[in-house]
Amino acid sequence: MRRVMLKIKNMRFQYKLLMGYLLACVIPLLFVSVIIFRQSAEALEDSSQEFASLYTSQLKTTLNEFLEEYDKVTKSVLVDNELIYRIGDKRSLPMDELIVQKVEVQRLLMRVALLKPEISTVMLISRDTNVYQYTTTTSRVVEDILLSREWYKQLSSSKDTFFITGLHDRSYYEDKGAGAVVTVGRVLFSSDGAYAGLLLIDLDPFTLLRLDHEFVLARDKYGMSVIISNNQNEIVYHSDAASGRLSWQQVLESGTELLQDNGSDDSIILTGSTTQGNLLIRTEIPRSKLLHNINQIKGVTVSVILMSCLVITLISLSLSYKITKPIKALRRSMKQAEVGQYLPIEKEQANDEIGSLVHSYNKMIITIRTLINDVYIAEIKQRQAKFMALQNQINPHILYNTLESIRMKALVKGDEETSNMIKILARMFRLALSKEGKHHSVKHELEYTSNYLELQNIRFDNRFRLDISMPKEMLNCSIIPLIFQPIVENSINHGFEDYSRIINIEIEGIWTDKGEMLIRLKDDAIGISLEKQEELRALLEHAESDKYKLGGADEAEGNGIGLKNIAERIKLHYGADYYLTIRQRLDRGTIVEILIPTR
Repeated sequence: MRRVMLKIKNMRFQYKLLMGYLLACVIPLLFVSVIIFRQSAEALEDSSQEFASLYTSQLKTTLNEFLEEYDKVTKSVLVDNELIYRIGDKRSLPMDELIVQKVEVQRLLMRVALLKPEISTVMLISRDTNVYQYTTTTSRVVEDILLSREWYKQLSSSKDTFFITGLHDRSYYEDKGAGAVVTVGRVLFSSDGAYAGLLLIDLDPFTLLRLDHEFVLARDKYGMSVIISNNQNEIVYHSDAASGRLSWQQVLESGTELLQDNGSDDSIILTGSTTQGNLLIRTEIPRSKLLHNINQIKGVTVSVILMSCLVITLISLSLSYKITKPIKALRRSMKQAEVGQYLPIEKEQANDEIGSLVHSYNKMIITIRTLINDVYIAEIKQRQAKFMALQNQINPHILYNTLESIRMKALVKGDEETSNMIKILARMFRLALSKEGKHHSVKHELEYTSNYLELQNIRFDNRFRLDISMPKEMLNCSIIPLIFQPIVENSINHGFEDYSRIINIEIEGIWTDKGEMLIRLKDDAIGISLEKQEELRALLEHAESDKYKLGGADEAEGNGIGLKNIAERIKLHYGADYYLTIRQRLDRGTIVEILIPTR
């Protein structure tokens, strides 16, 4: 948890906003969606059970009507009670009476068949097992096969006067057709209560139920199955066989297996019975079918959640981007300010808190840049004022004329060495104080350095040797003044030991890959100690940060222009990419390296 909290703490502000928006929107969305889905699923299941209850109730009503109608139909034969008794009389009758009796029975059966249009076969079986039949089809019942059927044998032991058998095949018909029939019947008694025979009516199972078309559609929609059985636990009707999902042969072969409850939760089961109790109704709703509809609701809910999450994500991205965009611009500008680039944010900002912050930051940056420019310009003006004051105090023409007069007097007196020194000094003053000294070339800088070294050779008896190695095109390039001479001066002041050894000084110039000038000033003097080198390097590294600092007003005169001063002037004039640094030679001596652009 701590690692998670630390990651969240160190997360970018934009991602924090995005995560906050998503959590604030998605969590309530998921919560509401789950509640709606659960309520919808429960409502669907409840409505399915209610429909199944209503469906079962209609089945009960329909079956009750069916049983009442056929109870009346079968009772209609009792009107001819005397005829019924006679057909079971075992006494032998004359042929003419037998013919009359058979005709009367046929009329009786025909009258029964005409009561209901769905009746196709009516049979009357006397107590001496004589079979009388009337059929509206071309296929008749085979009497011997009928009497041998197990379901028929069980009817004689039935305690119910009115009964309905389970499904049985049509193998006792002459055509032995496929399918199944259900038999409705009544046990016939004579007026004195003696057993007189059985009245049997074969019906197609479809006739048991007369359902509206809307109910059939709803039944198929929910995948309901309706099983009707009698009080002997025999199947009388199966909706799957009626709808074609199962064949009647499969129902007959399955027997009572279809009525068994395996105790699983695969189906919702509702039961009921008719008023007389002759038939039991069992309605099953597969949970898989119900769950399919629930899964459809789940799919719609998930799709709505995903689409909502996508829309929320896009909105969150847009909002977080709009909020963090000015903050990122503010951060980039601050990083630029860290490296000395004080640039305000130019884009127009909104009139909110962040826009006000950016506006205040821009004012601060402009103020800082103005102050830096003021300080920088003030320093330049101060230095220019000092330089102009020095130039105004020393008139070059008076200086040159005076030095020339002194030189001539030295020549008259025969002092040629003094004359040469004055001549060299005059050339140096001319280069340093002339108007072109402000922007002079590498050639002028080398000439000034050569004159300075020539003076030092007069002083120290030619102890210094200067070697210049530089491309001709580099000699005409511009360079700020007083760069080489202070470095050569440092070599003499800190590297000259005695008169026994000559110091070699080399000025080398090469072009870099970018076309910049890399100038090295080398000497083979005693060099600089490691501690002094580290001190000088540290001093030169501060040239970038000290380039805008004003020089002290009480700075002691005579200190000269040191290496740090040269490094600061290079940074000021050429930029932060250019430098002056010190490198140690392998044998002895020092290398000062300068990198400046070509101008």
